[in-house]
Amino acid sequence: MSDQRYALEHTADRGRDRRGGLGLLVRDDWSGLSRNPSTLSGGETFVVSLALALGLSDVITAEAGGVELDTLFVDEGFGSLDADTLDDVMDTLDALRDGGRVVGVVSHVAEMRDRIPVQLRVTKARTGSRLAIHR
Repeated sequence: MSDQRYALEHTADRGRDRRGGLGLLVRDDWSGLSRNPSTLSGGETFVVSLALALGLSDVITAEAGGVELDTLFVDEGFGSLDADTLDDVMDTLDALRDGGRVVGVVSHVAEMRDRIPVQLRVTKARTGSRLAIHR
């Protein structure tokens, strides 16, 4: 999704955060430098987070004796992406769907309406919300 620009690297150094967790750095192959994920822009953070979630679902499948996580929900973040990155992310989600995964997307980004074949739209009103399926 990042045109092979970014890669996640495991690090034993967790910095000032003593709560534990997974120590990661983001290697930027354009600059050749590794940096803290907190230095990423909003769009970069979204792409890296989505890639990590997809990678973790593959690890879970491998570690759970082949039990697959066929459904993935992505809640927002699309509004932080520039047009080219949004296209890359949508291409990746389309490929996942074509490969048999169900990918649910929660977003308000109008440009996505043309790319998502089946939509569940929520319309709010004073009397309550209504749901409608759009194909």
